[in-house]
Amino acid sequence: KGKRKIGEILGMIPVLGSLAMAIGYTVVMGWILKYTAGAFTGFSMDSAEEYAAAFGEMASAFGNDGWQIIALILCMVILMLGVGHGIEKANKVMMPAFFILFVILGIYVAFQPGAAAGYRYIFRVEPEILAKPSTWIFALGQAFFSLSVAGNGTLIYGSYLPDSEDIPASAARVALFDTLAAMLAALVIIPAMATTGAKLDQGGPGLLFIYLPHLIKTMPGGRIIAIIFFVAVFLAGMTSLMNLYEAPIATVQEKTGLGRIPSCMVIAAIGVVVSLLIQGIV
Repeated sequence: KGKRKIGEILGMIPVLGSLAMAIGYTVVMGWILKYTAGAFTGFSMDSAEEYAAAFGEMASAFGNDGWQIIALILCMVILMLGVGHGIEKANKVMMPAFFILFVILGIYVAFQPGAAAGYRYIFRVEPEILAKPSTWIFALGQAFFSLSVAGNGTLIYGSYLPDSEDIPASAARVALFDTLAAMLAALVIIPAMATTGAKLDQGGPGLLFIYLPHLIKTMPGGRIIAIIFFVAVFLAGMTSLMNLYEAPIATVQEKTGLGRIPSCMVIAAIGVVVSLLIQGIV
């Protein structure tokens, strides 16, 4: 019994980690949702400096003017429907839409002048870089977060599978499509940056909210591309947010005996309050 208690305490660590990640990601999803709406109305900024100033103003606005709360509400509505009727049905639409939209963007970018430099950057092999321990640390970090806090979300989803499910085959499909999604994103973003002569080693929030919108606007048909891009990013981000929130919701259900909807409301209340408090830190 004592060992079980210790196990339950240790088991709460990844659950709390998933909740913390979800709350921080809620703030980011608010930014993405606002940019998605902005893509439809058209961005008024003309330079990278103007995009940077606009991003700073948006990120410092309390509650991101309500966008992060809207993103959280959308996520919780889907989660309240449960795994089969909510998450699974949503992902059957969101993930194919993400792949289709990014394939369209990838084809478009491939025909733009200068895209070849982006492909060279992605696929070049530099032995001296591979010899650095930091390269492998970054790669492991990417895998860690790509599979949602070392696969925490994968474990939660796996607990709902029937006994007849082929676990190794499912795991192989997860690895395959996770890698395809990452490669597809790279084949859009890096060549798109190369078409305008931008530095290709940019990273962090500035890449998505400053450099890329500016680059897309300078491309022919920039407004259409921006709409496709940010809709795809929003759909992909929403699937990740649902994954992260599912772990704490499932835990509340199990530990308290509450139903699905009350458990979602408990976690949503925590998510709203804490995300507003930590916004400046994010």
